[in-house]
Amino acid sequence: MKKAIYPGSFDPVTNGHLEIIKRAATLFDQLVVLISVNPSKTSSFTLEERADLLRRVCYDIPNVRIDSCSGLIVDYFKEHDCDIIVKGLRAMSDFENEFQMAHVNKHLCPRAETVFLCADSQSTYLSSSMVKQIATFGGDISPFVPETIKKDILDRLNITGKTGG
Repeated sequence: MKKAIYPGSFDPVTNGHLEIIKRAATLFDQLVVLISVNPSKTSSFTLEERADLLRRVCYDIPNVRIDSCSGLIVDYFKEHDCDIIVKGLRAMSDFENEFQMAHVNKHLCPRAETVFLCADSQSTYLSSSMVKQIATFGGDISPFVPETIKKDILDRLNITGKTGG
C-alpha cells in the first residue's frame, strides 16, 4: 500500500490545492493532507479550522485523511511510515524552493521521495495569499475556492458585508 503526504499550510484551502489533492488521491492508496505550521507565516485560520475546511472539501474522497504537524515534514514522514511526499508546483519559483526541500528531506531520510504535480492551467497563479488579498479588497473569490467554504473565508477576513461574490 502506497501512502503519500501532501503538506502545506492550506490557509485557506483553494481550488488549486483541491485539484492537486484529487489527482494525488488517484495515484496513491492513501493520501494524508498534512497541514503544516510555518513559523515564518501568520495564519488567518487555526490548525483546527484549516483541518475542518479541508475535511469539508475532501469529504467525498475516500482515501484522503487530514492531519497536522508542527515539526519537520520529514519527521512526520518517518513516524507515519509514508512512501511519498507530494508537492504541487505552480511556477519555476515554486520548483526552486521545492527542489531544495526535496534534497534536504532526502538527506534527512534517504527513503523520502518527492513527487511533483504541476498545477493545472487554471491554478498556476493561485495561492492562499492571493485569495486573502482579493477577498480583503472585496473581490469575488468564487472562482478560486470551493463554494462550501467561501463564507467561512469571507467571515474570517471580516468581508461579509462586501461583494465577495
